[in-house]
Amino acid sequence: MTSSTGSTGAARRLRRRTLPPLALAVSGMLLAAACSGAGGAGGGSGKHSINVLMVNNPQMVDLQKLTAANFTKSTGIKVNFTVLPEDDVRDKITQDFSSQAGQYDVATISNYEAPIFAKNNWLSPLTSQAKADTAFDQSDILPAMQQSLTYQGQLYAEPFYGESSFLMYRKDVFAAKGLTMPAHPTWTQVADLAAKADGAQKDMKGICLRGQPGWGEMIAPLTTVVNTMGGTWFDKDWTAQVDSPAFTKATQFYVNLVRRHGEAGAAQSGFTECLNDLEQSKVAMWYDATSAAGSLEGSGSPVAGKIGYVPAPVDQTSNSGWLYTWAWGVQKASSHQSDAWKFISWASGKGYENLVGKQLGWSRVPAGKRASTYTNPAYVKASSAFATPTLTALKSVDPSNPGVQPRPAPGIQFVGIPEFTDLGTQVSQQLSSAIAGRTSVDSALKASQKLAEKVAKNYAGK
Repeated sequence: MTSSTGSTGAARRLRRRTLPPLALAVSGMLLAAACSGAGGAGGGSGKHSINVLMVNNPQMVDLQKLTAANFTKSTGIKVNFTVLPEDDVRDKITQDFSSQAGQYDVATISNYEAPIFAKNNWLSPLTSQAKADTAFDQSDILPAMQQSLTYQGQLYAEPFYGESSFLMYRKDVFAAKGLTMPAHPTWTQVADLAAKADGAQKDMKGICLRGQPGWGEMIAPLTTVVNTMGGTWFDKDWTAQVDSPAFTKATQFYVNLVRRHGEAGAAQSGFTECLNDLEQSKVAMWYDATSAAGSLEGSGSPVAGKIGYVPAPVDQTSNSGWLYTWAWGVQKASSHQSDAWKFISWASGKGYENLVGKQLGWSRVPAGKRASTYTNPAYVKASSAFATPTLTALKSVDPSNPGVQPRPAPGIQFVGIPEFTDLGTQVSQQLSSAIAGRTSVDSALKASQKLAEKVAKNYAGK
């Protein structure tokens, strides 16, 4: 999935991670996460030196700047960071962890990779260390986050920051048009509101929805629509369902909505483009990541104070948000397990959030992982417009039961198997063409069903 950084400034408004082009390669396609690594066996130059490989997202860059004067000063553990663009870091993480080369001790992986890496025996379980470290307070980590980073009863990563999804809309535009946003909207209501908000201001469209190809771009929001409208990628027996009536209905709805009332250039619009469109008054609504709110309400945003936030629209389910987190995992081959945990405990701890808030500003806190964040007076004051809606979204999701039927693999906006990065990206290319009017939804899904059936053969009967 794709998200924004909860920061201000043009660079900080870029998507934290563009999951769309996330074709990583555990078998050539794992969505690797922004990683932070520390000296593993053969990695660090000394007993108290760890190597951290991580993506160049703003939250991680902030961490890098604060580490020496805070973590290293208090623990004596030097952290050697390798910071790379997302596509590059994914390949590097997968290569090092899959071979157990031990060059990096710690890496930020997502809730997509965590169970897959754990199953492959590439990660060290963190359950015992988290339990023993009472200052870390594992019970404060949001349940959905813990669940998504757990495999066969063991915790394999700790979240650095996380997100769900919700619907954002221009309160002033709605008031001027006499429109009322329901407290818990359905997709039918949203489509009606999008039609009525079209043209509310010069060149303003009713809604922005991702149409850019990528399993973490368009596929993320689309899959939540599929879930709530009764569809699924695979049934519990691994029968592909991509051209099923429910999947087709949801996809046709999504494509029709964005074609009729969506942003200009929708077939190439992802998280960043929609963020810019809402900030620049080109759209009246946007359904996307909760992390976008930090940018929308940040210093210098032209729409700060004008945005309303409500839960992800639904149809047949009671909620329909997604779940994503960048989290710290420790390579099993690392010879610096204790130091690696100390780093994770610091980076994902309450103290680090307070440090960021006081030194860099509360809008830059890596939130979305701890319940206590949302009771912190300073944070709540700085994020009063979106803190409660964000926490509500994070608490309402269920990675193991996101739709109306049992699933064969975990995940809300993705299917937790290595092949999904490639499958989702190929399907998104088909559907982006449908948004652009180059093919029909039926044709796109017919081709996509064949791709899904090939993947299903790897799992059917197992």
